[in-house]
Amino acid sequence: MGTAAAFAAVPAAAQHAPRDQDRAYSATQHGRSMPLPMIERRVMPHMGGADYLGPEFNGDTYRLKFMRDGRVIWVDVDAQSGRIVGKSDRSGRRR
Repeated sequence: MGTAAAFAAVPAAAQHAPRDQDRAYSATQHGRSMPLPMIERRVMPHMGGADYLGPEFNGDTYRLKFMRDGRVIWVDVDAQSGRIVGKSDRSGRRR
């Protein structure tokens, strides 16, 4: 299957779906979100040396992914204020 045929096989909605980084940039430009580096600097000191794996942007919140001792830890952060609003481990248990 050629490149053009492969692209044509992708549903139209998926071809134009905004990426997390595009939505995050727009939210920052419109004052609905702090810049990600600023949020990361606020959260890192609370993570006790856990390895940072990266962010997801969910519109009103960032979900930062960490790993410690083989466990994945998700930290939910209010995008506008930078306040931690939730934390859960790989099992989904909230803290």
